[in-house]
Amino acid sequence: MNVADKICEKARNLPEPLAKEVLEFIERIYSVQDIGVEELKKAQVSVMKQIWENKEDNVWNEL
Repeated sequence: MNVADKICEKARNLPEPLAKEVLEFIERIYSVQDIGVEELKKAQVSVMKQIWENKEDNVWNEL
């Protein structure tokens, strides 16, 4: 049995209010993870601009 199955099994036995808290916690984890990915993308922009915007590669912009 994998971890997700174990979580489901335990959650089935919880009273509804506690099950709702567990669901909200899982959703919070997903939202934080999504924010983390977006922050990493933003952090890469300045470095990638140096690669994307250089005179040597301008010939590729015309293709």
